[in-house]
Amino acid sequence: MTARKGRRAAAEQGGGAAPRRVVFIGAAGEMCRVAIERFAKADGDGELVLTDIRPEILEPLAKRLPAGRATIRRLDLFDQKDLRAAIDGAALVVLGAGPYIRTSSPVIEACLEAKVPYLDFDDDVESTEHALSLHEKAKAAGIPIYVGCGASPGMSNVLVADAAAELDTVENIEVGWLVGDERPDVGRAVLHHLMHISAGPCLTWENGGPATHESYVETGIVQMGGIGEVLLYETAHPEPVTLPRRYPEAKRIRCIGGLAPAPFNGIARGLGLAVHEGKLTADEAVDFILDILKNRYFTNAKALRYALGGMLGQVRRKESGAGTLVEFLLKSAVRRTYRWEGGLLARVTGTRNGMPAVAVRRTPISGPETYAVRSMGALTGTACAAFMVLAIDENGTRAGAFAPEDWADPKAFYNALERVGTPRSEIVEAVL
Repeated sequence: MTARKGRRAAAEQGGGAAPRRVVFIGAAGEMCRVAIERFAKADGDGELVLTDIRPEILEPLAKRLPAGRATIRRLDLFDQKDLRAAIDGAALVVLGAGPYIRTSSPVIEACLEAKVPYLDFDDDVESTEHALSLHEKAKAAGIPIYVGCGASPGMSNVLVADAAAELDTVENIEVGWLVGDERPDVGRAVLHHLMHISAGPCLTWENGGPATHESYVETGIVQMGGIGEVLLYETAHPEPVTLPRRYPEAKRIRCIGGLAPAPFNGIARGLGLAVHEGKLTADEAVDFILDILKNRYFTNAKALRYALGGMLGQVRRKESGAGTLVEFLLKSAVRRTYRWEGGLLARVTGTRNGMPAVAVRRTPISGPETYAVRSMGALTGTACAAFMVLAIDENGTRAGAFAPEDWADPKAFYNALERVGTPRSEIVEAVL
């Protein structure tokens, strides 16, 4: 375990203020580990308190950080007494433990009581709505609650704000995300989220007002940067819930997303429907996915049937070809994976100078050789680190509950991405 003993002792002997503390909850998660390492590149001072219910996993991470920067602590975030002791006096608390529909409420409540700033990369609609409903409480406590500060939501919202600024009026907003082949390194919280968004109600914005669709039914085709044309599915994500607060005049706002290669979408849809209809539990579906990611296919025959049914449904609806499915099954059988491809896109339509206009912002490249867009974990963690830089720069000047488009200026955010190590060439490209 490492600690900033020398710097802390010097501050105490000199009578100076204690070092600024940033507390990470769920620090052992893949996305949070990336956020910690990349935030440390930009922020050269202050103590990084790494907490997790499995603190032993954090030792390698602490050793990679600059000497004396990190302290490791075991924390069960549902233990309110221990949680308060961990966050009291923090300059910022970052929640990286999901699923957020379970974890965000107790941590936000503790931050309100302790009057310390809070930031997360929540991608669940229900917990996002709850966090934003605490705006007045956060103002009274004098602290900011920054929600959805990851890739999607997060960077995607900033791309929307950047694109919309080119237009005089905003009519339609489409946010797109694509996640590539990440076998076998996928966490349970990510898969629980996937089961949550691949079936069931999808809160969206249509005809100038809120509407409810079915997740993973409607589709859209977009041109992803460096990849080309991909088919994505409408998903239950926070962007269509938060963006109407800034663009109430928009007729349509939706989030479409998907997985690559395409048959993964069929697996997600088949299992998600089974969970939504009570034919499988979410844990059964997640356990099955974790098994097939490790090339163990026959651990749950019932789940396998729903997964195959989902992929065949894709072929019947012409969302993917039979050849693509056969190739995927053959490659999976011999434990071959695909090159990772993914990224983000925001497409805004409206008018400019009285004429119809379109503005697009997207990540320009992706792949294992890139810094930030080599995996969704890398993109989410890097974006979170940039949001953290902006939050620290705010230095207590903002109070309330905020989605990214409420507070993160696009140019400042892109600069923050560079500060955490992202090459400018990977950050954003404009398509006019």
